[in-house]
Parts: sequence; C-alpha cells; structure tokens
Amino acid sequence: MRCCLSALPVSITRGLLAFVLALACVGAHAQQGQGSATCVGKFLNPITDICWSCILPLKIGDMTMMRDGQEDNGSPASPFCWCSGANGTLPRAGVSMSFWEPVRTVEVVRRPFCFPSLGGVTLDPGIDAPAHGRIGEGKARAATSFYQVHWYMNPILFWLEILLDNPCLEQNVFDLAYFTEVDPLWGDSELTFVLNPEVALFTSPLAQAACAADCVAATAGFPLSELFWCAGCQGGMYPLNGWVSTHIGGVQASQLLTQRFTNKMHREGLIWSASGKDGTCGYVMQPLMDKRNYKTSMTYPSRQTEKINGRCCQPFGRSTILWGAGKSFPYRGEDFAYMLYRKRDCCMGAF
Repeated sequence: MRCCLSALPVSITRGLLAFVLALACVGAHAQQGQGSATCVGKFLNPITDICWSCILPLKIGDMTMMRDGQEDNGSPASPFCWCSGANGTLPRAGVSMSFWEPVRTVEVVRRPFCFPSLGGVTLDPGIDAPAHGRIGEGKARAATSFYQVHWYMNPILFWLEILLDNPCLEQNVFDLAYFTEVDPLWGDSELTFVLNPEVALFTSPLAQAACAADCVAATAGFPLSELFWCAGCQGGMYPLNGWVSTHIGGVQASQLLTQRFTNKMHREGLIWSASGKDGTCGYVMQPLMDKRNYKTSMTYPSRQTEKINGRCCQPFGRSTILWGAGKSFPYRGEDFAYMLYRKRDCCMGAF
C-alpha cells in the first residue's frame, strides 16, 4: 500500500487535474446567486479522505497477499481460473484475484439538489422535490425522517491509475449518475411497492425481530444474506425509498438509506454484482442484493480514516455506536457522504 501511495503524485496528474478543474468550474458557475449558508460541503480529497486500507485484503485464490487486519467474506479457493469468452469477449486463462474496489460515492442530504461532495453547491433545475423532514419525535413514538440521495460513479482506483491498466477495475469516469429528487418512487411508499412488492411479507413484528440477529452478525463480522429484508443495526431494508421510520440519528439514518439505495440500484439493474464464482469472469445482474459484498467509509462531514480495531470502514449493517460517534453535528454536519466499496473477484487473464 505504501508503494502505491508513493506513486500517486505521478500517476494521478492527468485524471485528477482534469477532475478538479471540471468540478471547480461547475462549482463557480453554480454558486453564482446561491447562498452558501443553506448548502455546505467540500470536494473529496482522494489522498487523505479515503480509507485506503479498505481495498484489502488482496488475495490470489484463497491465499492472502496483503491484509492489514481487514475483513473479508471469502473468495474462490482455486488460484487458477478460466473464462470461456461469453458475450463477445475472448477466452482467457489466468489467476483468480480478489479485493474491495471503491466504486461509488453515496450522498444523503436534507435539502433537494444540494451536493456536498461538489463543494456544497445547489444545482436546482426548478423541479419541486420533497425536502428533509422529521415527524413524530418524542416519547409517544420514534421519529420518522426523510432524505434525498445522490449516486456518483466514482471508480477511483481506475481514474487515479493506482493499479495501472488492471482489467479487473471498473473502467469509468467520475459522474453524477442518479439523484432521487427526480425519482417519483423515492418519496412515495405506495409507488415504491411496484419496485419491492415483497415488502408485504416482512412488515410483521416477527420478521422485524429477526433483524436483531442481522445486527449482531454485522457488528461481529458481515450481515446475514438470508435476512435480506434487514439492514443490520440500522433497521429494515424496506421500503426502498427515503423514509426512515425509526430515526435514531443522522449517521444511523444515512447508513440505512445508503444500504437501501444500493439495493434499489441492484433491483433496477443499475449496479451489478462482481464477486463469487459467477462474477469471476464479468459482472452479473443481482436483483436481490447480497449485503455481504459491500463496505462503506464516511467521507463527509468527517473523513473516516482513523482506525478503530484496526479498521476505518465497515460492512453494511454494522452498529454506528463506535465509529459514528461525533460524526454528526449542527449546520455543517447534517448531510453525509460515503465511499462505497464493492467486493471484486476477477480472473486476471495471463493469455
């Protein structure tokens, strides 16, 4: 890892300079006539704001090359692999490699069209979208809240050229790919039923009580894929919209919506699985997301780079009691952004 980071100043010149200049131009244009008091944020520093140890462990087959105390959920056992060349690709043989690839940035915001990761600009096209709200707070019942979510394509290992031309990396550019302000399903639980009709099966107290086991499993290691209707210690995975029925705090709510939105992207076919035996030779559709294939680290309002128990990122569903302490605060600390790491198993073709 030290070797990779020491090469960054040379390898990122082309991609990073273009990225920063483009965002600076967008920010300067968008902030004309906008009040900075209502939307705050900062640009992501790819060197200091990312938990780089989260890409580990790096494995060939089941043999660990680098770990640094990081968690893993298993990889194909054989170090050798063969891909038949389906979908118009050439057949290849090589070695089976696995790591955790940072591929997306997820923002959870209170004000519609506020983009903290773009420096805190407001890019409002004049579309009426619901804003953050919190109702029912008090002794009578738990608070219910609502947030908007933004989804950025951010395959940072590729555009920083850290692993050079590794064919296992998602080859894409930084892009704002999806924002829920223009999605009618995100604010309407009845419309969302079209996307997740199975929600009717998991609203019973018994089904929700089972989520306690998912919370324990996620805090000790990885969540239970069998309990796909649970989001670990954060609550229920359904419905796949922006309403949080049990709002405990901003970090908890934003983590819950990060899980839900990633699940929603899987359900809509906008992100595919890249792990396991099926994912070794390419990406595969996974309408029912496997929660074990993702980790997150906070990039805003606080960068999550200080390690707790040797780690600065966490699988979906892990309790926020330890790592989330002090991460939310008034004014500048009520919107959130997370780097999303996806498990990647890949056949590195030798020929």
